[in-house]
Amino acid sequence: MRGLRIRIFKDGEEKPETTITIPLGILRFAKKLMPKQAALALQEYGLDLNHILELAQQKEIQGTLVEIEKHKKGEKVIITIE
Repeated sequence: MRGLRIRIFKDGEEKPETTITIPLGILRFAKKLMPKQAALALQEYGLDLNHILELAQQKEIQGTLVEIEKHKKGEKVIITIE
């Protein structure tokens, strides 16, 4: 099952602090259910959730959509379609 995965890493850790996986079949509805931490992280990095949702609906799109690192804060966000 394909899904949108958002992983948030803190302090250079190898394992994510938070992982959110949303099945593509319910992605449009899940936007309202997304944890505030994930939504805030996307906004903080200037990412448009609606555009990500549009990309996720295209079957030929797969893999990492974006990987953002804030070196001073030791943070990393990876958004993938798997």
